[in-house]
Amino acid sequence: MLRLVDVHVRRGAKQVLRGVSLEVLPGEVVTLLGANGAGKTTTLRTISGLLRPHAGTIEYDGHDLARLSPRAIVQLGIVQVPEGRLLFPDMTVRENLEVGAAGRSRRDGLQDDFERVFALFPVLLERQRQLAATLSGGQQQMVAIARGLMARPALFLLDEPSLGLAPQMVRQIALAIQDISAAGTTILLVEQNAALGLRLAKRAYVLENGHMALAGESSALLASSGVRDAYLGV
Repeated sequence: MLRLVDVHVRRGAKQVLRGVSLEVLPGEVVTLLGANGAGKTTTLRTISGLLRPHAGTIEYDGHDLARLSPRAIVQLGIVQVPEGRLLFPDMTVRENLEVGAAGRSRRDGLQDDFERVFALFPVLLERQRQLAATLSGGQQQMVAIARGLMARPALFLLDEPSLGLAPQMVRQIALAIQDISAAGTTILLVEQNAALGLRLAKRAYVLENGHMALAGESSALLASSGVRDAYLGV
């Protein structure tokens, strides 16, 4: 489905990614782990077309993503939920969700999509007329994920969905990610919370200073005490 091969990315004079390669197969949840500044968000932004690689290839179902605009990439079914949520604070929950559907070529089934995200996050149904700015951090994260789902992603890029959330809210977000995967959506998950990322994903990649330090089955990475101590902090 998605394949990055030897991708290099610069931001100004700084080289952020150095020969990154990864693969996400249909139906998988794959997690991308690493410390702050390792290049995780840069990887997602490059897949989404917000940054351009200066070397390497990014392929998705036969398409060369490096040649496409962010809008065209979304229309292929790749949708990113950004770190920090980036909601429209002075718009209601429902209006934020409507923005998620705005780029769709067809508007049929919109009510079904609202029902889907409200079933996933019932509190949003109760608060759909409330301004996004007045929600708790966890509820705002729910809106961000729901807004992404309104675009009907085939490949869902989630950037730090647990960041800054209380443990109870992290559990709710984790359950939602499991439900989204069970419904057939492929997920590439970026997480600083290594334990969470490895629990949710079948396979994992670990970035270190812009290059891939590790890759493998999540269970195998968790089973290695040396790997846990050196890279994962779990």
